[in-house]
Amino acid sequence: MSEAGLTRDAFLGGRVQAWQPAKGYRAGTDPVFLAAACPAETGETVLEMGCGVGVASLCLGARVEGLHITGVERQPAYADLARRNGLDVVEADLTALPQDLRARSFDHVMANPPYFAEGDGTPASDVGREGAFREDTPLSAWIDTARSRLKPKGWLTLIQLAERLPECLSALSSGFGSVAVLPVQSRAGRSAGRVLIRARKGGKAPFRLLAPFLVHEQPHHLSDGDDYTARAAAVLRDGASIDFQ
Repeated sequence: MSEAGLTRDAFLGGRVQAWQPAKGYRAGTDPVFLAAACPAETGETVLEMGCGVGVASLCLGARVEGLHITGVERQPAYADLARRNGLDVVEADLTALPQDLRARSFDHVMANPPYFAEGDGTPASDVGREGAFREDTPLSAWIDTARSRLKPKGWLTLIQLAERLPECLSALSSGFGSVAVLPVQSRAGRSAGRVLIRARKGGKAPFRLLAPFLVHEQPHHLSDGDDYTARAAAVLRDGASIDFQ
């Protein structure tokens, strides 16, 4: 992809810089929230499935030093950009991973699977954006692949539309436990649009539904500016983690 068709965008208050297509799928706040929710610690291994240009992995690496992060991305142009952004990337479909990756296991897997099921809504005109937002691999297959690649007691972290939470929980019922769901609510008085999910391979702790993570301070957008809550600003600007307590 020529540099003329790219932008270099800042995340975490400029601590992370990432090349992205000027048109097509562009990372916003969701991969930043995903990275903040991943409980990885120094020295551990992380696999990001469907990494796009690598923003979630880059944000996680900026927050936690000494991680060994690998991305998987099936769209060649996005895989190339992720490499340009400094990420170790395997170009493959998650249902057909190469043998060397299938021989590895990880302490953590994180993913932002496509939000829309096949046949839902109007297809995007841009191929990259369509591939990022509309699935042709079922959500259950994402979770199955994550389970296969995780070490025993390893953690899976997901961000997904709230309306698809039942599908996620159904798929997680096989091989996962210690599931915690954090609703992400844009403004007070509104339904949660996203959910952050943590689940542990072989976990035994009971299911937990946490109090919502509120992104914006005001119930309505009143003026110019982002009006983030202090908690959201700490994540989006300063690289803070999201506490699942």
